[in-house]
Amino acid sequence: YISVTRLVNQKGIHLIERILEEFLQEDVQFVVLGTGEAEFENYFRYLADRYPKQVKALITFDEGLARKLYAAADFFVMPSQFEPCGLSQLISLQYLAVPIVRETGGLKDTIVPYNEMTGEGNGFSFSNYNAHELLRVLRYSLNVYHSPSQWKQLLKNVNRSVFSWKDSARKYGELYESLKPTFI
Repeated sequence: YISVTRLVNQKGIHLIERILEEFLQEDVQFVVLGTGEAEFENYFRYLADRYPKQVKALITFDEGLARKLYAAADFFVMPSQFEPCGLSQLISLQYLAVPIVRETGGLKDTIVPYNEMTGEGNGFSFSNYNAHELLRVLRYSLNVYHSPSQWKQLLKNVNRSVFSWKDSARKYGELYESLKPTFI
């Protein structure tokens, strides 16, 4: 599990702070890359000292390192309080790091929650800004990860996720064409 983010309240760091030690009771690793408010920087440093085999706090920002983390990760955690657009979840999709997001703004628009019954979805999400909802979704993601058939299906879905300007431009073109007056 990774989080590449500004360490500020908007990004949902308080939610992570409330449940991460409980989630670390599972066989997981968590890496955070970012800078921001001292409270959050110090929290992740503390966790890295307390759980050196499970937590890595990289209190810096390095684009190249960020890309390597996306490529190495199975999951990308982005529980933002609000997020008008969001690019990080789109980057994570490119690297097959499955996004775990809160349903807000652009995160809700781009991440479809995985449904094990239908096999649809390209990530995981939760609706309320609540730490225990985040924990529930983190645990669910881990269960899917440990189910080879579900994990394979989810990665197929992630791999098919496309958010390019070509699609948007085509849709706008179709809309404009549909608005043209027709002459008899």
